[in-house]
Amino acid sequence: MKRMIAYEGNLIESRRQVIQADIDTRKSAAERNRLGQFATPNALAIDIARYVESILGPTESIIRFADPSIGSGSFFSAALAVFGAKRISSAVGVELDSAFADAARHLWGNAGLKVVQGDFTQVVANGSCPLAPNVILANPPYVRHHHLSREDKARLQRLTFKMAGVEVNGLAGLYVYFLLLATAWMEDGGVAAWLIPSEFMDVNYGAVLKGFLADRVTLIRAHRFDPDDVQFGDALVSSVVLVFRKTPPAAGHAALFTFGGTLTEPHARELIPHERLREAHKWTAFPSHAKNDRHTLNDGHGAKLGDFFRIQRGIVTGCNKFFVLDRAEAASRGLPGKYLRPVLPSPRHLKTTSIAADGDGYPLLDRQLCVIDCNLPEPMIKANYPALWEYLQTAQALGIMDGYLVGKRSPWYRQEQREPAPFLCTYMGRGSGDKPPFRFIWNRSMAIGTNLYLMLYPQNSFAEMLRQHPNRAEAVHALLGQVTGHELRGEGRVYGGGLNKIEPSELARISATAFVELWPEILDDTQQQGKLFG
Repeated sequence: MKRMIAYEGNLIESRRQVIQADIDTRKSAAERNRLGQFATPNALAIDIARYVESILGPTESIIRFADPSIGSGSFFSAALAVFGAKRISSAVGVELDSAFADAARHLWGNAGLKVVQGDFTQVVANGSCPLAPNVILANPPYVRHHHLSREDKARLQRLTFKMAGVEVNGLAGLYVYFLLLATAWMEDGGVAAWLIPSEFMDVNYGAVLKGFLADRVTLIRAHRFDPDDVQFGDALVSSVVLVFRKTPPAAGHAALFTFGGTLTEPHARELIPHERLREAHKWTAFPSHAKNDRHTLNDGHGAKLGDFFRIQRGIVTGCNKFFVLDRAEAASRGLPGKYLRPVLPSPRHLKTTSIAADGDGYPLLDRQLCVIDCNLPEPMIKANYPALWEYLQTAQALGIMDGYLVGKRSPWYRQEQREPAPFLCTYMGRGSGDKPPFRFIWNRSMAIGTNLYLMLYPQNSFAEMLRQHPNRAEAVHALLGQVTGHELRGEGRVYGGGLNKIEPSELARISATAFVELWPEILDDTQQQGKLFG
């Protein structure tokens, strides 16, 4: 009899995969990205269910299963395969997409799955959710915050505070709300496993979720997949499996952090005490192992790059193809030089890390670029600069005026104001081991950078030192170049496929001890006291 049940389950799972693929092909990649629909591979769902089964206690011999974003039922299929049908006393799945809800109902209805079609965040809010589950297996929709309307975001923030007592940052994705609301619904003492993006482990808006996992529930396991091993072939997102019990952590509790490989056979593992979790601002630094090359050197007390540099993203033009031109093309069009600013090419076209300047302040590069930047009202441009006026008139037909950023500016062709920065850092890149994912640029030209760069402006005593000793700029560039790839990855964040990014606040946390050792005078009085008594 058991063989018959297992065989039938395999047949249904095979049908599910065919139906899943069929529904996916009906939607464009952009639509699936907007809806956050990325199905859990069956083998991974089974691995997660097996791990949950290994930690269930004797009191959980009867399982009340739930998945707040059931899709076609990958996790329910895994629950049947691992727990067995007799052990599951009830099962509920909520699904917003009617095609997936119908598919799950058709596939698994006879196996006891009750499918509720609707928005889980609405269902849980109006009290129509069935009996609270004691086991949740979930892969919530990965909907970025900018795909949530202002009204939806406000509603979700109010609901999450009401049900979970947590104030969610407005930059958080939909998966954060799903996890918090479903945990509030779940039975006390229940066990949950969530497959979610690992970005929350690094970013500021993930602090609330990290605090919730550290203090409000007992985090049992956090397995982060190697970013080079994307779990979803069409979603460039690095993933983590979180397994926790809905009960506060006991004194002395430590969570198991693993990295790489599979849930069953990870490449690295480390038990992280509760107190260490609470203090850490980057959870991707765990486990400490050569396989996980995300290490930080700054313990929060020593000198940091942010002490000596004001760090700012480059400009966002609204449409580089329109506002950024070859210098030669701008000249051939007769565009007035006073309303053109030198700008660096994208990092992939910049082969050097030391930029000299010509007599006009433009970078000595094979391709010199400029960006249109004018604050004159349109009537004055039309009257005094007909070539610029003629060029600007082409924007309407190209759809430039419909852009969000362009529509907010006045006048619409004026850029954000940035001074040329003597040092820059590329914003994204790849690299492993000793190879840094980002490059530091020494800029001796008058060029500014786009938002693909971070611009580093010396400040305070450090800026004064460089004013008095401009010849030291080369040494500054050399010291920046000595920052290790491990530390840059440790302070930044990583996405699926191994793409690393770093924000100004993250770069600012990089250790600057080497700067102080070479030039002690750059510490001001306050920093000197911190060095002596910190």
